[in-house]
Amino acid sequence: MRLVPSALLRHSCLLLVPLAISPAGTARMTAAQTPAQPTAPANRPPGYAQVPIVHDSDAAPLPEPFNPALHSIFLIGDSTAAYHNDRMHEGYAEAQGWGLFFYAFFDPDKVNVVNLSRGGRSTRTYLTEGLWDKAVAQFKPGDVVLLQLGQNDIFALNDQIARGTIPDIGDESEEIDNIATHKHETVHTFGWYLRKFVRDTKATGAQPIVMSLTTRNVWKDGHVEVGVNNYRETSWKIAQQEGRVDFVDVSALVAQQYEKLGQDKTFGMFHTREPVHLDIPGAFLNARVTVAGLKGLADAPVSKYLSYMGLMVEAEVPPAVPQEWAQDLTHVTPIPPKTPLTPAAR
Repeated sequence: MRLVPSALLRHSCLLLVPLAISPAGTARMTAAQTPAQPTAPANRPPGYAQVPIVHDSDAAPLPEPFNPALHSIFLIGDSTAAYHNDRMHEGYAEAQGWGLFFYAFFDPDKVNVVNLSRGGRSTRTYLTEGLWDKAVAQFKPGDVVLLQLGQNDIFALNDQIARGTIPDIGDESEEIDNIATHKHETVHTFGWYLRKFVRDTKATGAQPIVMSLTTRNVWKDGHVEVGVNNYRETSWKIAQQEGRVDFVDVSALVAQQYEKLGQDKTFGMFHTREPVHLDIPGAFLNARVTVAGLKGLADAPVSKYLSYMGLMVEAEVPPAVPQEWAQDLTHVTPIPPKTPLTPAAR
């Protein structure tokens, strides 16, 4: 057995811990770092050659808790939280999710941190692909489940990727013949899917914590965007509706950090092609801010599991949400119709 530097050390110089890896493990690491080839899935209909690149980490099986005797903190998210082990060779400026560094803030002798995030998933496709059922099967009483989905809900309901949801909070739905799966499907609102995730989590005895999305690198009049469309508002209202579930306003907390950095330096938190995906420095910043927000909760359910690094993070309470949100929990601000965004290659 030989010692090789950690991938985190090579790319971030933040975790100074060597990894003991066997020759077989080294071979697996080399295979994992081989660039994924842009291939169109077989179930795509003819004529859709330009589909997003699918990386191996987006399709990897969901991990399980390392120590079943301990409680677990589960991360349910998309590529902004996922660990992209097959992209580490691309350097610090490429896409990486904040879940990569989240582990470092918790003591592995006290709790499992299980990152179940998967790139390209919306609340809808995380459910319809069966990922949610597999996740719920792992939850047990006393676990904590962080829910942060929505970046991919913004896209069209029915196209070659068919991942979008209705941008609302109620029980509205739309019947479609799904172009991507060739199946009939009932598509619900973002709020409907998130509400289901909260209720399913509670039914297992685990504690759901709803979180607003990572902040995009989108600026207007010298200020960064706080929340994508009405997803932040919907997430807060679902948390209120479902018995005052804990809510961490990641969008607002991260926006405060970007405002301190300024627009030019904030570009260093994102990879080079678009304003959604984080790079290595951005992933670390978002992980730290998420921990700060979790510590700022009144019940702070994860604070008993913190590592020394986690103990060094100061608790943060986000600014208050707009007052008008509390006046009506059953409706959210309508989104003007517009041409759907085209997903960038992940």
